[in-house]
Amino acid sequence: MGLNLTQKIIKNHLVEGDMRAGAEIGIRIDQTLTQDSTGTMAYLQLEAMGVDQVKTKRSVAYIDHNMLQEGFENADDHKYIQTVAHKHGIYFSRPGNGICHQVHLERFGVPGETLLGSDSHTPTGGGIGMLAIGAGGLDVAVAMGGGTYYITMPKVVNVHLKGQLKPYVSAKDIILEVLRKLTVKGGVGKVIEYTGDGVTTLSVPERATITNMGAELGATTSVFPSDEATRDFLNAQCRGEVWKELSPDVDAEYDEYVEIDLSQLEPLTAAPHSPDHIKSVSEVGGIKVDQIAIGSCTNSSYQDMMKVAKILKGQNVHPDVSLVISPGSKQVLNMLAVNGALADMIAAGARILESGCGPCIGMGQAPASNAVSLRTFNRNFKGRCGTDSADVYLVSPEVAAVSAITGKLTDPTTCTVDIGVEIPERFLIQDNMIILPSDTPDAVEVVRGSNIKPFPLNSELSQVIEGKVLIKVGDNITTDHIMPSNAKLLPYRSNIPHLAEYCLAPCNEEFPARAKQNGGGIIVGGDNYGQGSSREHAALVPLYLGIKAVITKSFARIHKANLINSGILPLTFAQPEDYDKIHELDTLIITNAVDQLKNGSTIIVKNVTQGTEYTMNVQLSDKELEMILAGGKINLIKQNQ
Repeated sequence: MGLNLTQKIIKNHLVEGDMRAGAEIGIRIDQTLTQDSTGTMAYLQLEAMGVDQVKTKRSVAYIDHNMLQEGFENADDHKYIQTVAHKHGIYFSRPGNGICHQVHLERFGVPGETLLGSDSHTPTGGGIGMLAIGAGGLDVAVAMGGGTYYITMPKVVNVHLKGQLKPYVSAKDIILEVLRKLTVKGGVGKVIEYTGDGVTTLSVPERATITNMGAELGATTSVFPSDEATRDFLNAQCRGEVWKELSPDVDAEYDEYVEIDLSQLEPLTAAPHSPDHIKSVSEVGGIKVDQIAIGSCTNSSYQDMMKVAKILKGQNVHPDVSLVISPGSKQVLNMLAVNGALADMIAAGARILESGCGPCIGMGQAPASNAVSLRTFNRNFKGRCGTDSADVYLVSPEVAAVSAITGKLTDPTTCTVDIGVEIPERFLIQDNMIILPSDTPDAVEVVRGSNIKPFPLNSELSQVIEGKVLIKVGDNITTDHIMPSNAKLLPYRSNIPHLAEYCLAPCNEEFPARAKQNGGGIIVGGDNYGQGSSREHAALVPLYLGIKAVITKSFARIHKANLINSGILPLTFAQPEDYDKIHELDTLIITNAVDQLKNGSTIIVKNVTQGTEYTMNVQLSDKELEMILAGGKINLIKQNQ
C-alpha cells in the first residue's frame, strides 16, 4: 500500500509513535510562526523555559492583529516581541508588513516542511505542500526550543477535485462547498488532502484560500501537492531553490473520500452565524448590503486583489455601501500601487486599510446596528465583527466586489468583465520590513512594558476535585465566547488579570464574579466546545479564575490541547443525555481523581446537589495524562529538567 502525501510528510518528521490513525505520534517541527495576539504569551513561555536560541530552521514573529495604538499597551507589546525575537534567533515582521499567513506563504514557506503556528489559520501553508498546523502558544514555544510536537495521528480525507471552475466561481466557493459537505465538526481528527485533475487548475493563492478556511472544518490541517504551480509561485517569489515535487503515491489509500466537480459549483455564501451555514448566492437573493470588507488571510492575495480591482475599475461603490479593502501584505499593496490597480479601487470609492487582520477579528470597521456585512473572511460567528446585531455573510472577492457596486448581494456570474489574473513571473520583492535576528544576542536587552503580567501556573492535580458548575453553555461555543479578543481587549493580551474580568461574558456577564466568589469551579458545555481561534488565553484565563475541569459533549482540537497544557481536566459525557441532568450551580465532586485517571479511560463525577453521578470519558494520551497530573506542560517540563 502506498502512502498519501500527509503520511509521507509525517513519516519524514516522525520522532515517536506509529502512524496508526488514533495513536499518539511526535513529530519534528521545522518552522514556527506567531502573531501579536498570541505571541507575547508564547515568548514569555519560551523565556520561562530558559531557551537561549530557537532550534527550528526558521521561526518568525508577526505583528498583524492589533496595530491600533490608542494607548501604550500595543506599542509596548510590539516592542517586547521585537526585542525578544531579536535576542532569541527569531525573524520579526514589523507592523504593516502583512498578515502572517500571507507573508509566510510568500517569503518563508517550504514544501514538505512542518510549520507550527500559534494561530488557527496556520494551515494556509498547506497551499504550497507544507504540513502546517495551528496550536496554542505553549506548544509553539516548546517547538521553538527544539521539543517534539505531539498529536493524534490523523485520519486522512481525500477531497478529489475534478473539472474546472466556471468564470466568477472561485476557490472560496470550493472550501464553502467542502464545509457544506463536512460541517464545522467534520474535520476533527483529520487532515484534508486535495487531489485530482482539478488541483492543476488552481494557483497557489487559490489553494491557500482553501487550506486557510479548512481550519473551520476543525481539521488538523489541509494540504495540496507541490507541483509545477508551486514551482512557478516560488520562482516568482525568487525562492525557487526551496521547491521540490511532492505528491501521494498512485496507490495511496485514504480513510474517507469526497469528490467535488468544480464545473458544477456556483457562487456560494456562508450565511449567519456559522461558516458551514452554506447557501448559494442566488438562493439567498438580492438582500440589501450595508458594508463589504475584502481581505483577511483567506482572500487578500495579489490575485484576489487584482480581480477586485478589475471589477471596480470605472465603477462607483453604491452610496449605501461602505467598502473597505485590506491587501494581505506589503508586497501585494506595493504591487497594486505600482500597476495602478490601487488607484482603480480608490477611484471607485473603496477605503484602503492597513495590511493586517483588522475587521476579521473585530479590530475596527464594526458594522452598524442590524447591518448586513459581506466579508471575504473565514469566520462569521455572532458578534465577532464587533456588532452583535449584525448579519455577516462570508463570500468570495468576486461576490463582494460586484455586490459593492449594486448595493445588494449579487451573483457575480452576471458580470461581463474579464477578471483573469495570471501569477506574475516575478513578484515585487522588498523585505525591508523583516528584521533579522541579532548576530550578538547577548547584547540585546528585552524590553518589557508595564502591561505584561506573569502568566498563571497550575498546581499538581489533587485527589479530590470539587466545585460548582459556574456556567452551562450550548453547542459550538467559540474561543471568542470564552475569551473575547475585540478592539478593547486585545491590547491586554499579556495581562491575564485584566482579561479575566471578561471571561465568558458574552454567554453570562456574571461568570467572572461568580468564579471569584466560589473560588473557581467547573464549566459544562455542549458539542464542539472551543472552536475557532487558537488563542490559549481561552485556557489561561479560566485557569486564573480557578477552573478545575471542563465537561462537554465534545471539544475542538486546539482548545482541548490548550486546556491540557494548562492542567485543566477535559472530560466528555459518556452518555450525552447526562448533559441535560446537570444544572448551573450544582456542586460536582470527583473523588480519588488521580487514581481514577491512572486506572482507566473513564471517571465518575458525582453531583452532590442532585444526588446522582455520571460516567465521563477521559481521552488523554500518556503524555497528556502526565501533563494533567503535573498541573500543566510547564510544570511537567520543570519536573523533567
